[in-house]
Parts: sequence; structure tokens; C-alpha cells
Amino acid sequence: MTTETLPAPTPFTRDDYVARMRRVVADALEAGLSGVIITPGPDLVWLTGYQPTAITERLTMLALGIDRDPTLVVPALERPDAESAEGASALTMIDWTDGSDPYPLAGELLSSDGRFGISDSAWAMHLLGLQRTRPATSYQALTECMPMMRAIKDANELARLALAGAAADATYEEIVQVRFAGRRETEVAADLSRLLRQFGHEQVDFTVVGSGPNGANPHHEAGDRVIQSGDTVVLDFGGLRYGYGSDTTRTVVVGEPSAEVQEVHDIVRAAQQAGFEAVRPGVPCQEIDRVARAVITEAGYGEQFIHRTGHGIGVTTHEPPYMVEGEEQLLEPGMCFSIEPGIYLAGRFGVRIEDIVTVTEDAGRRLNNTDHRIRVVE
Repeated sequence: MTTETLPAPTPFTRDDYVARMRRVVADALEAGLSGVIITPGPDLVWLTGYQPTAITERLTMLALGIDRDPTLVVPALERPDAESAEGASALTMIDWTDGSDPYPLAGELLSSDGRFGISDSAWAMHLLGLQRTRPATSYQALTECMPMMRAIKDANELARLALAGAAADATYEEIVQVRFAGRRETEVAADLSRLLRQFGHEQVDFTVVGSGPNGANPHHEAGDRVIQSGDTVVLDFGGLRYGYGSDTTRTVVVGEPSAEVQEVHDIVRAAQQAGFEAVRPGVPCQEIDRVARAVITEAGYGEQFIHRTGHGIGVTTHEPPYMVEGEEQLLEPGMCFSIEPGIYLAGRFGVRIEDIVTVTEDAGRRLNNTDHRIRVVE
């Protein structure tokens, strides 16, 4: 599908946020927690629709537990913005003023000896302040105690991820039409950023352009290297559209590929396909990594595949679940993640192919649909 054939998503409603908060409380109880503490960042946006205009030293904290209504502690000067969030009407809101100590106020929302999950993005000063006012409480990062909190996407979330994927696909179809040879990596990266925004992204998170030997660094930052005829170029780019992530990678070649480049690309393409075909409910996440990695290892390049096969995606471009050895979490319908095997030949070139995939009731569905075959550019 193109960006034109996919309808705009419906806005999230108060009911959506209420359902999410209730589910998080139920999951917290199942995990043996007294509740969860959510601080500014993706968790707070996902649960309430509230994103502070600036994340500062002032305490903002959402407390969720079975024994009280969802309560947001917010600086008094930021309360009007918080009250305008779509999920605000489902919250009890308590404010505090500059010059006062917010931690006793926040501590009243926590059982005196409870065990709480807390957002990974929480500032240490805020966690220490809570511990000071409630010394018998204990805390765990949410990715440790509730890693799948945002992993299962509903239909509206899936629609947003599909729109982000379609925009990334449209960006790729445009970027392969520009000239590569004789231009710096940073120039092509700027084209990618412009195109992502042109096709609807409100935020661009990364535009990797790894030409020639730079392609052997999976997270190469686009630099001043001038792209040359004969180079392979790894293009990895993404960001947020309607608040949900895109992330796709294709490897192109300036001029006709050498036999070696074609062979390596074919192996990575086969590995990516094998990983995709393994996707279905009930399969452990690590199995996707194992299947894709086996193709590359059997071809003799196992030591040159130096990262996990994939990562979850949603309101952030990297989140659980992870397609990596040791991750025994079972795939469930609604999970979305990347499948992105690669081969990296240090000092020479790299190849990576990446799609975002969602788990359906019986298989997987790609949210990126551009051609996997190696593309020749000028």
C-alpha cells in the first residue's frame, strides 16, 4: 500500500487511555507489584496522551495501583497543559508549587512498603526522592518487571505503524532516484530526512547512510565521505508518524554490483525471508534470530552478523520484545518488530535488509513492502 491508499488513523480517546491504564494495573498485580510509577517519556504518552513540553527537574509522576484512581502529580505551572491531554479526564490530578517538596505528596500515593515498577526514563533524583520519603518501598525498571507492557498493539496502533511503514517505503522509492556518486553521505541523509517529513513523519530519529567501508558499521553516522562508483550503501532510516515508529533498511549499490556483493546480498535476503517465514503466534522471539542467523552462518558469514535480528517498535523505534538469543517470550498477535539481519565485512562493505513485521493470528505481515532485490543507483 502507498501513503495515499491508507486512511488517516482515528484519534485515541479517553476510553483508549482508560483501557490501557486498567490493563497495566492488572499486569502489575500479575507481576507481583503494588503498582507502577510512570514518568515523562513514551510510557506517559501511551497511557495518558500527555507529553510535557520540556522534561525538567520538576517532578511529574503518574501513579497507578489497584487501591486508588490513576493519579498524576504535576508541577502547578504545567497543570493547564496536562489537563488538555486526551486522557486527562480519566485522572485525578495533584499539583505542587516551586519551593515545596513534592516527594511527601507523591509518596502518599504509594503503599509504605510496596514494590513498584517504574519507567526506565525516570530520573535518579526522583527515584531517590521517593525512596527518601518511603524508605521501605522497592522499585524495578519496567523493562525488567513488565517488559511487554506496550508490546501488543491494538487496531488503531497497527494502523499508525502501517502508515509510518508506508511513508518509509515511499521515502525509499524516492531516494533511489537521486544521485549518490560524488555526493557526501550527509547530503543523502538530508534527502532522507526531508523525504520522511514530506511523506508525513513529524519526527525523524535516524538516517544512516553507510557507504563503502562505512557500511560495515551497523550504526554508522552519516559523515563527509564522498560516495563513489562501485560503493554499496546501507540506508537505514525512520522516525515517528502519528506518534508511531518506522524503521527500514535497504542496501543499494552505485553501479552494477560485483559478484561478491551480489552473493552477500542474496544471503542476507534469504536470511531476512527465513526470519519472516518463522513468524507466527507461540514462537519464541529467539527463534526468529536463530532461523535468520542459521542462513548466514551456513553460508560462512556467521561471525560477520554482529547484532540481534530485531527489536520491537511502537511509540519508540526500539522497545521490547527483542529478537535475540535467550529471549523466550512467545510471539502474540499484535506484536510488531523488525527483522534485520546483516553481514558486515570490516573495511570493505556491509549489507542489511530490514522490514517491520506484525504478528497476525496465524503468521506475520510486513509493514514494509519495497523490493528486497539489490537496487542499482547512480
